[in-house]
Amino acid sequence: MTQASDAARAYSRANGERFLDELKEMLRIPSLSGDPAHAGDIRRMAQWLETHLAGLGLDRVEIMETAGHPVVYGEWLGAGPDKPTVLVYGHYDVVPAELADGWESDPFEPVVKDGKIYARGATDDKGQLFVHVKALESYLKTAGAAPVNLKLLLEGEEEVSSPNLKPFIVEHLELLRADVAVISDTSMRSIEEPAILHSLRGMTYIEIEVHGPRDDLHSGLWGGAVHNPAQALAEILARMFNADHSIAVPGFYDDVVPLTPDERAMIAKTDLTPEQYMASTGVPAVWGDAAFNIRERISARPTLDVNGLWSGWSGPGPKTIVPAKAGCKLSCRLVGNQDPHKIFELLKAYIESLTPPTVTVEVRLLTTGKPALFPFDSPAMQAAARAYVAGWGAQPLFTRGGGSIPVVADIADLMGIPVVLMGFGLDDDGLHSPNERYSIEMFQRGIETTIVYLEELANVNRDA
Repeated sequence: MTQASDAARAYSRANGERFLDELKEMLRIPSLSGDPAHAGDIRRMAQWLETHLAGLGLDRVEIMETAGHPVVYGEWLGAGPDKPTVLVYGHYDVVPAELADGWESDPFEPVVKDGKIYARGATDDKGQLFVHVKALESYLKTAGAAPVNLKLLLEGEEEVSSPNLKPFIVEHLELLRADVAVISDTSMRSIEEPAILHSLRGMTYIEIEVHGPRDDLHSGLWGGAVHNPAQALAEILARMFNADHSIAVPGFYDDVVPLTPDERAMIAKTDLTPEQYMASTGVPAVWGDAAFNIRERISARPTLDVNGLWSGWSGPGPKTIVPAKAGCKLSCRLVGNQDPHKIFELLKAYIESLTPPTVTVEVRLLTTGKPALFPFDSPAMQAAARAYVAGWGAQPLFTRGGGSIPVVADIADLMGIPVVLMGFGLDDDGLHSPNERYSIEMFQRGIETTIVYLEELANVNRDA
């Protein structure tokens, strides 16, 4: 580390309370991307970021329109053409939250308790994107310059699957051109065990609808002679898994990149015991493909889950009918090199093959996202590891993430650059849940780690 990074880290510590107060300002804005009633709040959040970034002395800050919610773009290019350019991605939108959901306090009035800040968006993703803003500020306010060039791409539609971000990137490839992308929207198991994700799962999300009679029928008159669509759907779903809990869809695993022995050994270091899993989830027993440990099942293997079911009468009291239709939503988390559209076709063909002639079925594709898998021995990834050593005093593990962030694969594919997932959240932060929170210590460690990372990147061969 140099005097410049030491001074920047000292500045971040000295201004920690102000940084936290500014984060609270962000968290008070209910920037819900999925609710049209909050379109004004989304705009207000974008304007807040624009004003804040401009106040730090960036070369350019702009709210850029899309077909949906705007992108906030900022750049500081003062390091010069001989230094790498880093693209920082984050999102300023959040998912809905109400007191009635089980929050102990107003989700949009931040509360600090037990070393954590509680609010919707605290960890996903306002707190984590703010880490990078504050790391840049720490350099600009001490050395007057950062060791690398930086571009900030902050979107407002991640929580609704980023429908307009890919077109935005395609349209602005030259503007966004960079040597590496950095994203902080992930987490690690515990504050004592630093970890860097080198993989995220993709997604195929479908809807199945089974049709029987034209209308609901009286079960006393027609039951036993009409195949109940709810029963037919249950029969189809029952055949989606083999006896060993592996997925029964033919060809489903064909493109899965096998885990290497080294990867399995690394993943094993972060594995959960069955007791830990049961305690954290409340389930009476673990489930899944016994050929893989629990951590592998939830991060490095593809999955198939029923996300919702509906049919017939669910109101109070009895209503004896044979329902006209039944439906479900089903999702698959995918790993490299699975293609989400190929998986949809496999699912559709298999479900249709299981459908008896007594009913009809529709299988609809709702959304997809490509998985992302990056080598953890790349120069940019190893620079991140050295930065975590400075921030944590310990060597980080490289792990796989179970969630999906479609923009990760989009950036890698469209821009042809490595993506480094430097998550500064914790697995138990409660993102998307009541009482979402962010550790203040993680916030500070994240800023200091990012400060060092920018310095480490400045010394990486751009052609490596």
